Amino acid sequence: MKRTIFTISREFASGGRLVGQMLAKELDIPFYDRELIEMAAERSGLSPEFIEKAEENASSSFLYSLATTHAHPANGYFLHYDMPIGDKAFLAQAAVIREIAQKGSCVILGRCAGYILRDDPACINIFLHSSLEDRLNRAVEVYGMERKGLADKLVKIDRGRANYHRYYTGEQWRDMHAYDIVINTGVSGIEGAVRAILAVAEAREKKL
Repeated sequence: MKRTIFTISREFASGGRLVGQMLAKELDIPFYDRELIEMAAERSGLSPEFIEKAEENASSSFLYSLATTHAHPANGYFLHYDMPIGDKAFLAQAAVIREIAQKGSCVILGRCAGYILRDDPACINIFLHSSLEDRLNRAVEVYGMERKGLADKLVKIDRGRANYHRYYTGEQWRDMHAYDIVINTGVSGIEGAVRAILAVAEAREKKL
């Protein structure tokens, strides 16, 4: 397989991490989730815990910061003293994402990777979703979460992801036109989603 970067955006508990791990194992390529956060933390000097939670705390100042500092994920200006700390976290992650994508095929979970790599022809952007009931069951049975109050928590997490995505990209998180593959994991299952992604990747490679 030629260099291929799979980016996975997902509703909470739709199985994105499970799909990403299985896909990476099937293709014997790296899978980046927590590792990406650790790398961005080392680069920026911010704590991994802060970076991991940053999508819930995006401020409205980021576009202004970009306009006044010419900051960009590719140029490493995330340490500019005027820039809000959440924006430094995003730019640190973006720089890491670009670097690992150039090293070879991989799977990247979340963090607006599809948008950051939008000009990379090797990128395949995936969005996973499922019904609320399916996600509630997975959160309880697979992730070990308490069911009480869980529906509200899922909605809150997804709202945070949507706000984070819109704030840093200017695009709607659930806009299917932003993705190459959109899969309902409640219908496909985890293995079915992986097979569908592999089929699209194979067809795409033959077309290139």
